[in-house]
Amino acid sequence: MNRKLLELAADLHRRHRPYVVATVVWSRGPSSGKQGGTALIEPDGTVHGWIGGACARPVVVREARRVLKDGAPLLMYLGPAEELDGHDRDGVVTVPIACASEGAMEVFMEPVLPQPHVVVVGRSPAVALLASLLAAMDWRATVVDDDSANADLADGVERVDSVEHMAHLGIDETTAIVVATQGHYDEPALEAALATSAGYIGLVASAERGETVLGYLKDRGYPEESLRRIHSPAGIDLGPVQHSEIAVAVLAELVAVRTSGGLSGVAELEEASVAETAIDPVCGMTVTISDTRFITDYEGETYYFCAPACQRSFEAEPARFVSVDHG
Repeated sequence: MNRKLLELAADLHRRHRPYVVATVVWSRGPSSGKQGGTALIEPDGTVHGWIGGACARPVVVREARRVLKDGAPLLMYLGPAEELDGHDRDGVVTVPIACASEGAMEVFMEPVLPQPHVVVVGRSPAVALLASLLAAMDWRATVVDDDSANADLADGVERVDSVEHMAHLGIDETTAIVVATQGHYDEPALEAALATSAGYIGLVASAERGETVLGYLKDRGYPEESLRRIHSPAGIDLGPVQHSEIAVAVLAELVAVRTSGGLSGVAELEEASVAETAIDPVCGMTVTISDTRFITDYEGETYYFCAPACQRSFEAEPARFVSVDHG
């Protein structure tokens, strides 16, 4: 990977943005994607670097979006349809490429998802333990409190001394906020949390205490839609537990949220995944309509193409292709 892509990857990491590293691990000419070629692909389909030409690129982008949603790496073979059987093996996705200039290549795609950021507000043994567990999992952890009881925190845990400073933590949909003040300042902490776009907000409290706090917020004018963002009591119900074990229950819920697709930073993929597509009538490839610039109208119908070669073939003899069913 060249320096420019490394710097971009570092910037995406700082901004907690997901992306895919796509690398050509094998190629056969005349493919324009050369072995070792690398690109970073963002959830909206933006490609930084070089991964292939007009036929290969849309396919790689489409699969990159799927890789981000699945959260698992993928090895993909792109080549002539008649060669697919020879490359069909466990762990490999085969995709036909009909454009003669593309040759064949294998692309390894690895998703890089931001680790969740958990902001824990309060003072208790559960706060310190939860922060330590998060640090051990390599999640970003920040403790918000001005009490010296939280002075001894695990290495790597950030410290903020006021809920008013939460606005400067870069909180977004990849962030979880856990309020565990033991009743000292639950209400202002939750108000500060609701002012953010955090993907999870939890209140560590008894069910009775939680109802009281939510009632206070309702009286303050917060709508039901906002109050539904608050998980109360926070954590998976493990039955009667020691106070420090509450941290385990909260962490278990955060992991469940994470594995179900929350706190991932790829919410925009839901929109991207339903982008309208069409079938190239010449080669049979799936074309994302919003991405292609090769478009022809014929007898009242609009046809979309993966590359100019397919468009030229169609326009030279359209009747040959409109009757072909690639569906």
